[in-house]
Amino acid sequence: MPISSPADRKTLILTGASRGIGHATVKRFASAGWRVITCSRHPFPENCPWEMGPEDHIQVDLADPADTARAIAEMRSRLADQRGYLNALVNNAGISPKGAGGARLGTLDTPLDDWQHVFQVNFFAPVLLARGLLAELERAKGAVVNVTSIAGSRVHPFAGAAYATSKSALAGLTREMATDFGPRGVRVNAISPGEIDTSILSPGTERIVNEQIPMRRLGEPEEVAKAIYFLCTDQSSYVNGAELHINGGQHV
Repeated sequence: MPISSPADRKTLILTGASRGIGHATVKRFASAGWRVITCSRHPFPENCPWEMGPEDHIQVDLADPADTARAIAEMRSRLADQRGYLNALVNNAGISPKGAGGARLGTLDTPLDDWQHVFQVNFFAPVLLARGLLAELERAKGAVVNVTSIAGSRVHPFAGAAYATSKSALAGLTREMATDFGPRGVRVNAISPGEIDTSILSPGTERIVNEQIPMRRLGEPEEVAKAIYFLCTDQSSYVNGAELHINGGQHV
């Protein structure tokens, strides 16, 4: 069915859109005709071929609550063309600090500032964004998808303690949000990716693939994007409070 006006077009707001899973998600939704408003720490790259990128990109530091609040106000302003409707919010941005030489930071050697920085981006920013955009989500009977991690449910050889516990907390937050947002017609779910073929893979991942993943391969960012799309559409209209594991069976 053709889109009759800009107001009829579905809209996604996506954090962490510049690479990997985020980039694949932009392409998946855009190919289905959605407007995608991207958010990241960096300005829109001039060499990106996406025509609507500069117009639909918001630079924001999610580690800064004040800047996050500023960005939320800008998001709400930009949704005016969609009559204040927001069909989906995907909290994909996440950070995982490393030690010297890319070493894993455990509970004993992670500086307090790093703990606070990680939790602000990985946990508190999704809360702020979802609450700040609740009216727009409610108006559209929209969906929220939080991107957690396999590291949130098991100790991972590469993911640090702050990252892993922030993702575990985000999984718990997803359940709480599903309970609070559900009566308002907004579904909240999570996806938990395992080893996905992106630029942030650590040396030694091949051993995990060979020893722990029954499918014996990495996941592709596009496979994760398809799952996100499913959770943001009517195909999952009765799915709420779930965490979908996308890891080739690594968690079994």
